[in-house]
Amino acid sequence: MKPFFHVQTLAEVQARMADLAPLAAEAVPLAAAGGRTLAADVTAPRDLPGFARATMDGYAVRGRDTFGAGETAPGFVTLAGEVVMGQAPTLVLAPGQCARIGTGGMLPAGADAVIPVEHTRPMDERTVELTRAVAPGANVLGPRDEAAAGQVMLARGARLRPQDVGLLAVLGVARPQVVQRPRAAIVSTGDEVVPVGAEPAPGQVRDVNTYTLQTLVREAGGEPVVLGLVGDDPARLRAAVDEARAACDLTLLSGGSSVGQRDLTAEVFLGCPGAELLVHGVAVAPGKPFIWARAGARQLLGLPGQVASCLVAFHLFVEPMIERLLGREARSFTRFGTVAARLARNLPKAPGREEYVRVRLGRDFAGVVAEPVFGKSGLLATLIQGHGLVRVPLEREGLDQGETVTVLVFP
Repeated sequence: MKPFFHVQTLAEVQARMADLAPLAAEAVPLAAAGGRTLAADVTAPRDLPGFARATMDGYAVRGRDTFGAGETAPGFVTLAGEVVMGQAPTLVLAPGQCARIGTGGMLPAGADAVIPVEHTRPMDERTVELTRAVAPGANVLGPRDEAAAGQVMLARGARLRPQDVGLLAVLGVARPQVVQRPRAAIVSTGDEVVPVGAEPAPGQVRDVNTYTLQTLVREAGGEPVVLGLVGDDPARLRAAVDEARAACDLTLLSGGSSVGQRDLTAEVFLGCPGAELLVHGVAVAPGKPFIWARAGARQLLGLPGQVASCLVAFHLFVEPMIERLLGREARSFTRFGTVAARLARNLPKAPGREEYVRVRLGRDFAGVVAEPVFGKSGLLATLIQGHGLVRVPLEREGLDQGETVTVLVFP
C-alpha cells in the first residue's frame, strides 16, 4: 500500500480520471429526460419549421405594399382571405392584398411579412387600413430559422435543460439516448456514528455524511444507493463494499480513510479481487485523507469522515469522476458560480498543499469583499455561515489582504 504521507497533487489525481470511460447509453421517455446527459449528438432531421410562419397575430402582407404607411398617412390593402391554423393556405396574395393570420400560421404564397393587428384598422369587409410600414421578413419565422437539416442542435455530453427538452420535442425525439446515471453506493463508517433519529451518547455523533453525500450525488447527475451505517468491523465493511461493487459504479465510504489504527478503508478496498490502490492522500486541505482504489470497472472511494472535508473532497474528486462517467470533461465544482472579490485579510497557508478556505461575502464602498470563515473540518456551521470557497494554490505561501480572488460560490 502506498504510504499515506506520499501524497499526490490534485492535478495528478485528476489526470488519472482521463481513463474513466462513459457508461452505456439508454433510451428514456422525453418526459423523464430533464437533467440527463445526452449520449450522442442530436441533429435536425429536416429544415425547421420548414415553412414561413407568423410570429404575431395580424395580417400577412407583401412588405413593399406597406412602404410609407403611418398614422397620418395610412396605407390600404384588400383582404383576400384568412389563413386557417394548422393548414397550408391555398390562396396566393396579389399586389395590394393581405390575409388575416394568427401566430404560428403559415404565410400564404406572395406574402413576406406580417403587420401586427394593433397597427391595422378594418375599414369594411374588404379593406384594411395600415398605420405602420413593415419590411420584408418582419414578424416572420423563416423555414430554416429554427434549424437546417443535419445541423447539430444538441451535442453529446450536454445536460438537458428544460429548453433542451423542449427542443427535443420540436425535433420529434420522443425517446432520447442518454448516458446511464452512475450509481454511487454510500456507506458511513465509525463506531461513534449513530442514526439521525438516535440521541447521541457522549462521544457519539449523528450520521451527517449519508445525507449530504446522497444529495451531492443526485445533484451531480448520479443515482445514490444508501447502504447505511457500518461500524469499525473489517468483516462488515468488506460485506458492504462487496454489496456496493456488485450493484454500483462508485462506492463512497466516508470515514476510515486516514492512517489510524482503526482506519480500515484502504485495507478493505485492497481485499477486493483485482483491486489496485491509485491514491492514498492528496495535497489538499480539507480533504487530504482521500483514497481511490479501482477494482475492474468499479471505483472505490474513501472520503474523510469530517463533514467539511467530506464535502470538499466530493467536489474535488467524486464530482469529476461522475462527470467522466457521464461522458463529459472531468471538472470539479461544476455547479458552483464564481465571483471576484477582495480578500479582507491575509490568508497564510501551510507549504506543500493547496487549500480551500470557506469565506463569507460582503460589500464595502469599493465592491465585493471575501471574509475568511475559519473553523475545523468537523464543523458544519462554517459551511452554513460561508458563501463559498477560495482556492489558495499549491505554489503560493498564502494570499494577501486586498488581493482579488475568485470565490467558488456554493450552489
